Amino acid sequence: MSLQSILFHINAGRSDRKRDAAIQLPAGVTQCRNISYGPYGKDSMLDVYYPDGTKAPLPTIVSIHGGGFVYGTKEVYRRYGMDMARRGFAFVNFNYRLAPKWKFPTPLADANAVLEWVVKNARTYHLDPERIFLVGDSAGAQLASQYAAIYTNPKYASLFSLNLPEIRIRALGLNCGVYDMAAYAAQPRKGLSLDYLGKQLPSDDPRLQVLAAITKDYPPAYITTACHDFIRDNAQPMYEFLRAKGVPCQWKCYGTEDNEAVGHVFHVNIALSEAAACNDDTAAFFRKFL
Repeated sequence: MSLQSILFHINAGRSDRKRDAAIQLPAGVTQCRNISYGPYGKDSMLDVYYPDGTKAPLPTIVSIHGGGFVYGTKEVYRRYGMDMARRGFAFVNFNYRLAPKWKFPTPLADANAVLEWVVKNARTYHLDPERIFLVGDSAGAQLASQYAAIYTNPKYASLFSLNLPEIRIRALGLNCGVYDMAAYAAQPRKGLSLDYLGKQLPSDDPRLQVLAAITKDYPPAYITTACHDFIRDNAQPMYEFLRAKGVPCQWKCYGTEDNEAVGHVFHVNIALSEAAACNDDTAAFFRKFL
């Protein structure tokens, strides 16, 4: 693991623990925790959250967590996921295998395995494979955007060894992400990018051409960032790119320049009013495509 990844673990872990210690678990939500979806122990565990008293299938959010491809677990997204469930969704929150031990495209295979699990277990956990919404932030937003390209472009999907499940992805929530994977891979590899992509993967590998694989069939997308998101400059170009393709989409930058608390992946901090607004807006966008 690179020094950058080690520091990322230390700093992100400290920040996440501090944030979560100040936030109570949302009330009114049933939690089904630590369910195995694959053969990799804790790396293949997921949770499902849904409103108390749920009897019928609900529109289902599947969340791909962030963490620079090297950090993060479902526990960091537990409060956020439960808060989204309160808005009338089932929420699937999962771990996936991380770099540097597991490299590209391993997280995409794990996301696919989770969606296969959703199809097989829909009735038990009130999930609806016909009403799937993918959300992700930071590296998770990149992964969600790439998985959506795989799912909606058969030619691109043929580059991956995935057995795509029978689902319908209605829309995406892309938060504080990087979307041009080809440009990311073309930069000198060090730190996080080296840990995830390795040295040997050619920068012109066609699997990295995510934007080129996006067609008019790509799911509608709600793209968010914040004034103090250090990669906020990626949001509007992604919106403009999708709009030019004819994909229904919106984008919004939350917060103000004088409030540094509203930064990268701010929406996970459900104590923030800006997070509440962002998550309300995302849910409202999703409901347009039910």
